[in-house]
Amino acid sequence: MIASLRGAVASVGLDHAVVEVGGVGMLVHTTPATAASLRHGQEAQLHTSLVVREDSLTLFGFGEAAERDLFEQVQTVSGVGPRLALAMLAVHPPQTLRVAISGGDVLALTKVPGIGRKGAERIVLELRDKVGGTASEAAAVPQSAGSPARGQVTEALVGLGWSAKQADDAVDKVLKVEPDASEVSAMLRLALRELGR
Repeated sequence: MIASLRGAVASVGLDHAVVEVGGVGMLVHTTPATAASLRHGQEAQLHTSLVVREDSLTLFGFGEAAERDLFEQVQTVSGVGPRLALAMLAVHPPQTLRVAISGGDVLALTKVPGIGRKGAERIVLELRDKVGGTASEAAAVPQSAGSPARGQVTEALVGLGWSAKQADDAVDKVLKVEPDASEVSAMLRLALRELGR
């Protein structure tokens, strides 16, 4: 199991990065917020989870160990694979996701593309007593500042499962409220919040 990576960032995409470790470029799939925090040429450390399939080895990376642990934990639920688990963490920060699960907030879980009401209820049923999290902890979670170019945010939202129109409308609403938003991660977080309403 590859538990973490440290090395220079060779390239960054909307939902992935290549980190050079010992002369080998490792492709790591991430949430858009984690990808936005990485800078080409700078050293990065990611907590990772290796997903082994019959025909592939896929590495997922996270800025915090707690995020990686939650990613692995939600996959213990039937029907939740690594892509859906990653989408959950793209829509909700780890502590907010824990609070939603432990509090039985099915509505918050259905805001994730790919999770319907029955799937959300199954996640709550199987993980409610295992994830921890209280409402007061959710209120204490800092919101990340920063946000990028409109095109990158729209593309990231489409990649997470929303239509191009939904993505454009959400970004338009964000820019009306925050016309100076320029960092991708901040704009993406605000757009995801807007889509969750």
